[in-house]
Amino acid sequence: MSDNNRVNDDDKNPKKSGEFRVPPRTWIIWIAIFSGILFLMLFRDRMDSGGEVLSQFQFQQLVESNQVAQAVVHYSPQSFLTEISGKFFKTDAEGNRIKENGQEVLVPFRTKVRLIEKFEEKLLADKTFEFREANVMLQSVLWSILPFLLIAIVIYIFFIRQIKMAGKGALSFGKSKARLLAKERNKTTFKEVAGIDEAIDEVSELVDFLKDPKKFQRLGGRIPKGILMVGPPGTGKTLLAKAIAGEADAAFFSISGSDFVEMFVGVGASRVRDMFEQARKNTPCLIFIDEIDAVGRSRGHGLGGGNDEREQTLNALLVEMDGFDTQEGIIIIAATNRPDVLDPALLRPGRFDRQITVNLPDVRGREAILKVHAKNVKLGPVVDLSVIARGTPGYSGAELANLLNEAALLAAGQNKKAVGMEELEEARDKVRWGRERRSLAMTDEDKKFTAWHEAGHALVNVMLQHTHPLHKVTIIPRGQALGATMSLPKTDVLNRRRKEMLDMIAVMMAGRIAEEMISGDISSGASGDIQQATSMARAMVMHWGMSDRLGMVQYGDDGEYVFLGREMARAKVYSEYTAQEIDQEVKRIIDEAYNTAKQLLTENRAKLELIAKSLLEYETLDGQQVEEIVRTGLFTPPPPKPEVEPPHGAPAGTPLPEPPTKPVPPKLPGLGNPAPATA
Repeated sequence: MSDNNRVNDDDKNPKKSGEFRVPPRTWIIWIAIFSGILFLMLFRDRMDSGGEVLSQFQFQQLVESNQVAQAVVHYSPQSFLTEISGKFFKTDAEGNRIKENGQEVLVPFRTKVRLIEKFEEKLLADKTFEFREANVMLQSVLWSILPFLLIAIVIYIFFIRQIKMAGKGALSFGKSKARLLAKERNKTTFKEVAGIDEAIDEVSELVDFLKDPKKFQRLGGRIPKGILMVGPPGTGKTLLAKAIAGEADAAFFSISGSDFVEMFVGVGASRVRDMFEQARKNTPCLIFIDEIDAVGRSRGHGLGGGNDEREQTLNALLVEMDGFDTQEGIIIIAATNRPDVLDPALLRPGRFDRQITVNLPDVRGREAILKVHAKNVKLGPVVDLSVIARGTPGYSGAELANLLNEAALLAAGQNKKAVGMEELEEARDKVRWGRERRSLAMTDEDKKFTAWHEAGHALVNVMLQHTHPLHKVTIIPRGQALGATMSLPKTDVLNRRRKEMLDMIAVMMAGRIAEEMISGDISSGASGDIQQATSMARAMVMHWGMSDRLGMVQYGDDGEYVFLGREMARAKVYSEYTAQEIDQEVKRIIDEAYNTAKQLLTENRAKLELIAKSLLEYETLDGQQVEEIVRTGLFTPPPPKPEVEPPHGAPAGTPLPEPPTKPVPPKLPGLGNPAPATA
């Protein structure tokens, strides 16, 4: 959630924000004022005396010629020089005293002299001079305070100020970092959230309860204390929480799970307590904790001691959510994509009463998401977002938003006035499989092997019955792959069939077989195919019960999520003999698929060669062209690009823009997760 949309609760409370406290720099001003007062008092006499300033030689001449009328000697044993002030007779050039109105004219003076012993005895014997002890009390006080003042300034600059800059105040470590989201600055509503209608319906109950709680309390109902939103990354969990804040007329605090963690022990638990203390002052309110798995992991697992800082923070969170001294009116909303690692005590009813699964959107949800994000993108008149939605199975909301952004960047780079279907399809492939690497230096031999490899995938994909329709095949390097064979399902894949997966493994094996047929050798280019085929075959045997030999038994747990503490303490649930049986079944499935693919490629070698030669010439073939070769044994070259004038004002030699092509419904093997058939 953006910091621009957050307003700290302290900013809303002037007593907390510092409105009634002395600002941090005010004490420096007060020190300057007191120092100025001391300075003025210390030099008051000197300023008041005024008069002519005499040197020591001039003063000695006046004393020797008896011209001093009266003087005060401010004697201080601690000072090297003695300050003397007084008046002397004004004389003319001949040394005679000047009189005005019958009285001698006196001139005030002041001087600082060094009194030697004989000169001091002379002044003491002269009654004209009055000796007074200088007032050095203020000066002594100043000199005694000054060292401590300097030490305090040094400590502040080098220690306290550094701590404030690094930790925003040494005394604020235990304060919660939860921020109050101001409704006037949050414009997100449920209208801007698409593709997760069921999740919106569930969380909308929270908004209705906050607006009219009596509607639910009339029948004895109680609103859930906590809601946990679970789903893959990019599906809109945080956006949904932001929409709840925009719809609700209640205080909404937001914080990340990592904000509880700090370098000091006990800070996390202190911040949890402070966060709930702020929430109690603003009930009814909502607290959103993003990525709660950072602080809510299961206790007692993993390496290291059990009594660590994270567990203390989790204990404090458990007590505050549903402990001995809890309070109604505080609703917790949390989001995570790792529900398997959360502590069971955190997931029980009373803390998180409801779990909302935010899944990847289906075809209708993807179209709705594209329409929401397309409001800020200028699309061409022939753009059909439903076609793009059908061609993006397994894409999350974040990927769809990125798809439209990449398409807009591509169109802008080509100086087009609007985003067309061509840019959208290229952006789709770029988001999922990577950017085309046309600059990659490949030898003719490498291109030939790559063409035969991809032609093998494409041919077997078209000829087998239970595969998804072929979208396109290319030998242009994209991402980490030197080529790719892409197929996409006609509709969203909700589950996988055994025959479908056996055919998919055969398609994966076809690349290595075709490469061996043309070169008589094999390469490492099929490593990705082997990895995918092995993983799928092992899942068929161990998790999906698709082996007649081993039956419908699950061997081992699904290793999608790896949690170190659990895996280390887990015992093997099947014997060594069963492990050998599993390995044999996996190899049997792959060998059968290999033989199926090899038989198809051997029987249709002429068509395989035609596909490979066409790839070497045109680099990319769509699914319809490959199907034509398989069906008729002939290849119809694509029509040449029409001769159109370059854009107005473009220099000579500018490449002509390609005409918009009719989009092909994209398809790819996989459970809603498209992936290249080759690496």
